[in-house]
Amino acid sequence: MRKDIHPEYREVLFHDKSVDVYFLVPSTLKTDETKEWEDGKTYPYCVLDISSASHPFYTGKQKLVDTGGRVDKFRKRFGNKSKATPAAEAPAEEAVAEEVVAEEAVAEEVVAEEAVSEEAVVEDAAEEETPTDEESSKE
Repeated sequence: MRKDIHPEYREVLFHDKSVDVYFLVPSTLKTDETKEWEDGKTYPYCVLDISSASHPFYTGKQKLVDTGGRVDKFRKRFGNKSKATPAAEAPAEEAVAEEVVAEEAVAEEVVAEEAVSEEAVVEDAAEEETPTDEESSKE
């Protein structure tokens, strides 16, 4: 190995403040703080916010944090995927599809009625302008 290019590898005292636990671990971490440990020696000192002693994954105390109902939204949208629920959801989806088709049919009928009534108005106006055979014979 080349000299003077590698960081100093030494034991460093890490302190997890959330659970007040100390770890003495070999590291290359550079720190200006020092602290005396239980064995009477002084070690470089580093403060941690979270470590394996306090992290929920490692402690087994995971909590489900529901921020703004995200979990409820997910469950409502996708539900619990079991074999019984897809069969129950299928008729509901078909009923919704039938309602949409029925609404479209009603809308088409309304448009058709409006077109018929417009044609009738146009025909009535045309009849008033052109004289019929009876009217032309009277004149």
